[in-house]
Amino acid sequence: MIDHRTLRVALLGAGSVGSQVARLLLDHADELEERAGARLELAGIAVRDVDAKRDVELPRELLTTDAHELIVGSDIVIELMGGIEPARTHILDALGSGADVVTGNKALLATHGAEIFDTADQVGASVSYEAAVAAAIPIIRPLKDSLAGDRVTRIFGIVNGTTNYILDRMDKEGADFDAVLADAQALGYAEADPTADVGGHDAAQKAAILASLAFHTNVPIEEVHCEGITAIDSAAIDNARKAGFVIKLLATCERLAADGDDAEAISVRVYPALVDREHPLASVHGGNNAVYVEAEAAGPLMFYGAGAGGVETASAILGDVVSAARRHIAGGVGVGESARGEAPIAPIGRITTRYQITLDVSDEQGVLATVANILSDGGVSLATVEQTVSEDADGVSRARLVIGTHKAREQALSDTVERLAASDVVERVVTVLRVEGD
Repeated sequence: MIDHRTLRVALLGAGSVGSQVARLLLDHADELEERAGARLELAGIAVRDVDAKRDVELPRELLTTDAHELIVGSDIVIELMGGIEPARTHILDALGSGADVVTGNKALLATHGAEIFDTADQVGASVSYEAAVAAAIPIIRPLKDSLAGDRVTRIFGIVNGTTNYILDRMDKEGADFDAVLADAQALGYAEADPTADVGGHDAAQKAAILASLAFHTNVPIEEVHCEGITAIDSAAIDNARKAGFVIKLLATCERLAADGDDAEAISVRVYPALVDREHPLASVHGGNNAVYVEAEAAGPLMFYGAGAGGVETASAILGDVVSAARRHIAGGVGVGESARGEAPIAPIGRITTRYQITLDVSDEQGVLATVANILSDGGVSLATVEQTVSEDADGVSRARLVIGTHKAREQALSDTVERLAASDVVERVVTVLRVEGD
């Protein structure tokens, strides 16, 4: 066996992912050494409480509460603490000490990515983050390296396993949102406070990272349009099914061509959308993720797999660690991010899409004609309409319209929905869903 150099690896955090990373570093040390060309010595694990119960039994002598002391003198620092602080400070300290950084911290990269990457470039270190977007699915490296010579036009996909699990079960079983969410929490798919997932914020952070990579520009998280799935009920699921769709929470990053007075821009958005049941994304079930990439030369590509899980995410982390180790052995500066420009981020009103609009309306003559006129006045073309009539508890007849539109500017569609809501014949706008994947 070749006598390899030893690299000190510091691990910050020993939660479900961190504990699995530690286990694999210790159990597979010989195999990782052969792949990396260096002995990867786990120098220590920084934790908040050394006595806390963990998924994996770890050597107590490796546990410490002094993250800063552990960072100093390490060659590679793996940050799996999550959150903004102290993770940001520890990463900047690691880069300042000359270490390469591996992280899965999507929230930090979405808010302070530009600062972290600039610091890495200044000191010649590297920051790797394959695990930040879709756990075990390799999507960061393909965008960063494999497609660097191509022109990506659109990315859209399922990047949050919790919401996909919820919507998938609602679609398959006809279950209510609250009941499935409770099950997801009991199974560990959803946190006690599920707001980051069901509110779309987790997916928005990932969308910002994907768009920054794909379009070689800085995409601030506050520029990402974000809607969650809390308004989706069993009726919306049924209406989607009848029209040949399934509802998925999608992250969409799109290059918008120049149009009239509007220059080329980037659209980054997250919302529940209708996907044709024949589209590959419609067959992504349970807690899985899938990212669909469209590029001018490569055409359509889809990346699919486990979007969460401790050991699955650890796979992506260790892939980055091996790459960082190889760079250390080869020498030279780290490979920085692709040049980050400042392409304009388009408002949501500029995208072109089509809607499915569900309305509760008065059950009387002329209602459909009035609704059609409002659509026409707004420049929105009616594609399909389905009407159902029922009686409420008081015996009053009620009508529900499910309207499908042709493609139009989002602003025109949104303005039209506002006019519908203000109409005397419309009692309630029940849901408004966009169609993606055309």
